[in-house]
Amino acid sequence: MSSIMTNASALTALQSLNATNKSLQQTQARISTGYRVAEAVDNAAYWSIATTMRSDNQALSTVQDSLGLGASKVDTAYTGMNKAIDTINSIKVKLVAAYGSTDAEKEKFQTEIETLQKQMKSYADGATFSGTNMLSVSTASGTAADVKIVSAFNRDASGKASISTIDVNVESIKLYDAGAAPDAKGILDTARLGTTGAATTSAQDPTLGDDPATGDTYSVAKLSVKGASDGQISQMMNVVDAALKDMTNAATTLGAAKSSIDLQKTFTTSLMDSIDRGVGQLVDADMNKESTRLQALQVQQQLGIQALSIANSSSQSILSLFKG
Repeated sequence: MSSIMTNASALTALQSLNATNKSLQQTQARISTGYRVAEAVDNAAYWSIATTMRSDNQALSTVQDSLGLGASKVDTAYTGMNKAIDTINSIKVKLVAAYGSTDAEKEKFQTEIETLQKQMKSYADGATFSGTNMLSVSTASGTAADVKIVSAFNRDASGKASISTIDVNVESIKLYDAGAAPDAKGILDTARLGTTGAATTSAQDPTLGDDPATGDTYSVAKLSVKGASDGQISQMMNVVDAALKDMTNAATTLGAAKSSIDLQKTFTTSLMDSIDRGVGQLVDADMNKESTRLQALQVQQQLGIQALSIANSSSQSILSLFKG
């Protein structure tokens, strides 16, 4: 049936052209943005996953910055500790040289020892990065607080987020503690028994020049060979040896923390790359596929326009029925 009121062919051609135009707009949007899923309307599930993972990746970027800052703090303390170890070795050499020497010679050795003691304090005080110093602290009471370095941002299966840290035990590595009443002083300013070199909270100053007394204590930071007897110098060597062992352990702790931070930095970088790849597989557009689809849709659009034109012109043939 021919009708001038309803052109079924034109309606069909128009629907087909509209569908082609819609697909063409979608393909052009993918090519211009580079995303197959750019908004929630494109694919709600993939968009939600991608948005969450992008947010987590931004958090990991902050973790990476925190690890870099933490590495600098630990490296600064490690450098200061190594310099202090070199210096305490020099003090040990001076004590050996002072053993059996005259009082006049001991005075000269003491001048050198005091210079080295000041140098160690300078190293400890200077080992500060971004306001953090692990070697020279001031604990009002109790123990020195650990230095916490953010090392990871985690999300469990239920979606709950959490933070992991690498903790550096400052109490075990501090060289000086200027606090009024800490539980324990630092490695270098604590009182140590002359017999064993063990740290103690009960200080007993020796009477220099006398034979060593039971319970005499010495501090590496305040060692004095001036007027000391050879027996007392021998006890001082025990104290320096014990302090050197503690400093070596402290340097090992810092070295292990530094290694752990470096490994975590490498892992975090790899993890961020993996997340980027995973998100890309969900939402990125395949440009080869989209470019091919674009060309096909452009041809379909041209054919659709031609079909609509033909359908519109078909009704004009009805006019020929009314010609005389």
